Amino acid sequence: MITIVDYGLGNVLAFMNVYSRLNIPVAVAKSADDLAKATKLILPGVGSFDHAMRQLELSGMRHAIEQLVLQKGIPVLGVCVGMQMLAKSSEEGMLAGLGWIDGKVRKFDLSTMPRGASLPHMGWNDVQPVADSGLFKGMEQDARFYFLHSYYFQCRQQADILAVTDYGDQFTCAVRRNNVYGVQFHPEKSHHFGSQLLKNFAEI
Repeated sequence: MITIVDYGLGNVLAFMNVYSRLNIPVAVAKSADDLAKATKLILPGVGSFDHAMRQLELSGMRHAIEQLVLQKGIPVLGVCVGMQMLAKSSEEGMLAGLGWIDGKVRKFDLSTMPRGASLPHMGWNDVQPVADSGLFKGMEQDARFYFLHSYYFQCRQQADILAVTDYGDQFTCAVRRNNVYGVQFHPEKSHHFGSQLLKNFAEI
């Protein structure tokens, strides 16, 4: 059962609607007990890094999620701030991240970007897969997704980079280590590209 972690942040209903249209069973978890039947997890997120980490802690689900992901090997997909939470830390806050993928979240440096660039990075942009994982199956070329962010994930290990995007300079927009996946963009807002990616995640 694909289970969306509802800890008070993220477009939970939008994910539900996509999976309903795809006729793929989906559930929402608001407590640790709700995670019992999960076979895949989606960790959405919007807003600031520290607030998201606090909300996850307050939800009472963090320990159960860590057991599922780290001990049972259940696939998890972090989305937007949910992806950033997979890192060890973020320049946006003071709290530690989950640390499931070795890296740090950094803010875009406008001084190094072309004139006219602004933050947040908002709107549609091309995504280029650089590794084969199944997540971008059928979208190896011409994939476009919707972004809304001012921070990006800087991986310490090149092998953890799954896809890149160009916004003044190239940055990592999708990551993977073993059963842990993350995307900076919003598949739930990305029309048929997003539906395909969420379908691919369901089939991993």
